[in-house]
Amino acid sequence: MPTSANAVCAVVVTFNPEIEELARLLRALQAQACDFVVVDNHSDNADALQKLVAGLPRAKGFLPQNTNIGQAAALNLGMAAVKAQGRSLVLLFDQDSAIPEGFCAQMLRAWDEACVDAPGPVAAIGPRLQDPATGRRVPFRRFERLFDRKEQPVTTNPKLICADFLITSGCLIALDALTTIGAMRADYFIDNVDLEWCFRARSMGYRLYGTEHAVLNHRIGEVSSNYLVRKGVVVQHSALRFYYSTRNRLHLHRQPYAPAVWRTKDALRFVLKTSYLLLTSARRRDYWASLRKALHDVHRLP
Repeated sequence: MPTSANAVCAVVVTFNPEIEELARLLRALQAQACDFVVVDNHSDNADALQKLVAGLPRAKGFLPQNTNIGQAAALNLGMAAVKAQGRSLVLLFDQDSAIPEGFCAQMLRAWDEACVDAPGPVAAIGPRLQDPATGRRVPFRRFERLFDRKEQPVTTNPKLICADFLITSGCLIALDALTTIGAMRADYFIDNVDLEWCFRARSMGYRLYGTEHAVLNHRIGEVSSNYLVRKGVVVQHSALRFYYSTRNRLHLHRQPYAPAVWRTKDALRFVLKTSYLLLTSARRRDYWASLRKALHDVHRLP
């Protein structure tokens, strides 16, 4: 029997969102009969945001915070609120995500197919991500082989692709799996939160899948004319985001559940990205300061 639409509720985390951009996402969820909860990280335009949410009948909660608690902690709050409603699935979104018509139904379709075809318990399903600026489609990654970058579709269902990592936005997660896997790491604050959670899930025997049934327009990093950024070799963020990304990835390298192949690939990618920023960016002093702070602060994470 197909999973009911009532089994799922979306969580949208916001921080100083562009109201019209966010309104398009929330209205799209409304049009697709998908309930949602908004967790706001102390936005300057929180009053306008609250007014927007109050005008949409599918809104099942608005959780404003007194400070910016970070993406991970906000996701955890939202997922706890959804679970308290008796739902079994949660859809996660960033404030700038854009979903096409039929997205929610297609994600549920992919979920039902995965539960039939998977050889083990399914923790999450992710849509095909597409950069709206370049049209580049982001591949689903496995970390079993050092040089093999080909996607691995499920033999019985080519619309499902095996994955070791799913980006948060657009991800459909089984709430029961959170009981075993645990919540997102709040001390990571924002970057590599999804990566760490996915590695934990895979280490516990859970399956992650990407799907071709649904496509999500999602901007990754800052827009840049640089060739490496446009091709997705490196992601360009602000110096503050570079701090969190560096600190968290160095911490994740130490965790026993992080795949060895990922550690090797990520070390090479980190050297490339850091060299690019320090050599070419007009903000190289800021990036250098963030790097030094990250190297110092990583030891403070448990």
